[in-house]
Amino acid sequence: MGQCVTKCKNPTSSLGSKSGDKESGSKSHHKKGGSAGGGGGHKEEPSAPTSKAPSELSNGTKAMEVTVETPVIPSLMGDLRKEECMAEGDGLSLLRIEELFSCYKDEQEDAILEEGMERFCDDLCVDPAEFRVLVLAWKFQAATMCKFTRKEFVEGCRAIQADSLEGICSRFPCMQLEAQGEESFKDLYRFTFQFGLDAEEGQRSLQRDIAIALWRLVFTQDTPAILEQWLDFLAENPSGVRGISRDTWNMFFNFTEAIRPDLSNYSEDEAWPSLFDTFVEWEMERRKKEEALRAKEEEGRCTETESSPTTDRLETEGSRGSQTWGGH
Repeated sequence: MGQCVTKCKNPTSSLGSKSGDKESGSKSHHKKGGSAGGGGGHKEEPSAPTSKAPSELSNGTKAMEVTVETPVIPSLMGDLRKEECMAEGDGLSLLRIEELFSCYKDEQEDAILEEGMERFCDDLCVDPAEFRVLVLAWKFQAATMCKFTRKEFVEGCRAIQADSLEGICSRFPCMQLEAQGEESFKDLYRFTFQFGLDAEEGQRSLQRDIAIALWRLVFTQDTPAILEQWLDFLAENPSGVRGISRDTWNMFFNFTEAIRPDLSNYSEDEAWPSLFDTFVEWEMERRKKEEALRAKEEEGRCTETESSPTTDRLETEGSRGSQTWGGH
């Protein structure tokens, strides 16, 4: 990945770097000491920092000591940098995360919306429609496409251990590797359906075109053999496929794992959604047509090959005849 360019001033520091030293309050230590005087071996008891006012009477005896407590002034929090106060034990800076969020948040809403998301992706050197952005949204647990709330952004950065653009960029390889795990991918796959819904409108099914795009996107790293045929079926049957339900979305993942690419082990008696029955019929019919077309093309090529020697022979004999007549 190329050098990421940030438009923010403050969040450019690298992950885990912190500036400013904490000030530690000094402690006063007092030793016990004996006093040599006319009053005998009186020992001073250890005490907190105090101010004493001893005095002697004219007969040489000590008067009662009056102790005035001096309050210990603790180190003021103002002496510490705000960034230091907001730093977590793992080295992340909540202040830098908040500043990074502020660079892209909407002026009216406390969230990163479509325009800010485009600038955010540009500064990360990624395409908003690529797999890495989907994985990032998954790690941020974003509820809606093209939107990061403050909570989602802050908690997401903490989850991936990054507080700068450079830090987020450096996490992409690890996040993509994590997504290849069996359980992790199942979680990502289920997340993708919810991610594609319009939560504000209360959608319960994905629009057909969005479902096609998300299926192609989520299977970027490991594409099932039957995926393109499935997507072609959905695209060519717009009237029969209005939307994709959560059940259909989840069952297609099981379909890709259980059914062979040639569909030979598919059975309508099993509990597959009816849309899958229609797809298998459509795909088998399409394959039959392709096989018939290939057979016809092959037959045509064979016919051309068989007729070619006869034509060549006739042309050769005709050439010989013209030479003979010309010779006489």
